[in-house]
Amino acid sequence: MSTPDFTMRQLIEAGVHYGHQAHRWNPLMAEFIHSKKNGIHIIDLTQTVPMLDYALKTVSDVVAEGGSILFVGTKRQAQKPIKDAAVASAQFYINQRWLGGTLTNWKTVSNSIQRLNSIDEKLEAGVEGLTKKELLGMRREQAKLQASLGGIRDMRGLPSMLFVVDVNKEAIAVAEAAKLSIPVVAVVDTNCAPHNIDYLIPGNDDASRAVSLYCELMSRAALAGLQREISKTGEDIGASVEGLSEQVLEVAAVDTSDAKSAADPVIEATVSDPETAENVVRREVAEVDSTVDDSLTETVAEIAAAPEEQSAPEHQEADTAGNRSESTESS
Repeated sequence: MSTPDFTMRQLIEAGVHYGHQAHRWNPLMAEFIHSKKNGIHIIDLTQTVPMLDYALKTVSDVVAEGGSILFVGTKRQAQKPIKDAAVASAQFYINQRWLGGTLTNWKTVSNSIQRLNSIDEKLEAGVEGLTKKELLGMRREQAKLQASLGGIRDMRGLPSMLFVVDVNKEAIAVAEAAKLSIPVVAVVDTNCAPHNIDYLIPGNDDASRAVSLYCELMSRAALAGLQREISKTGEDIGASVEGLSEQVLEVAAVDTSDAKSAADPVIEATVSDPETAENVVRREVAEVDSTVDDSLTETVAEIAAAPEEQSAPEHQEADTAGNRSESTESS
């Protein structure tokens, strides 16, 4: 899955090129303004397209390397797109209110997240023994913490990158990220200062369609990065399994069919208990010795009996010859 594609027509249809009124502009954004029409600045989309594409590739690369993206947008028209995009791409979001110190004071925020998890566990376990006042207070606290921290409750540490809509409204978030050297991807309108923005996207940050387009593209870029990460992990697992299979085949080639049946009980005993394995080996050796002894005894007995059977006719012939000579002499 590659980086999401988009066209300038999509940006125009979403109203990305509309800036703010000319008297509200920020001179630092002058290089990204194409013209002025009816008192409104028009953003130069020929610069927006490559900058947006570069930002999408960067987001995809960060996620592919195991990083995480924090979507930030608390203005009314950005709340739902921000949440939907983050949830769809398995990332994190803040869409209600940015708590001061969310990044710079992460330890305290983590304690608040633990408190939220504790309240959820208590309410799931049951409300027996709680008064109505205690239950009401607990649910209010849960709703308050969920609104502020619900989108980052599964975040185990600081994010790898921020995606921000409206840097004026989210100035605290941008400042905290800059203090911690966390890169920021942001949509910057004509009334904003592009300070502390690592990957700037000149565009309209007020129109609902424009904000939804930004969020959708960022979500697709994050998903592309996740797919690359999963495919990379799958290759590593396949290589390890292939190496293990080769080792197993080498070991199997050493064994012979005759030794396999005799070694089965020894192998099973070795896996279960070393002492049992020793006993099994001793028993197998004793059985072999007894078999050899029996075979030797039978062989010796056959060898010993054979001369006696062969010598008996010779004695009989000798006795017959003696009798014949005696009878001849008497006659």
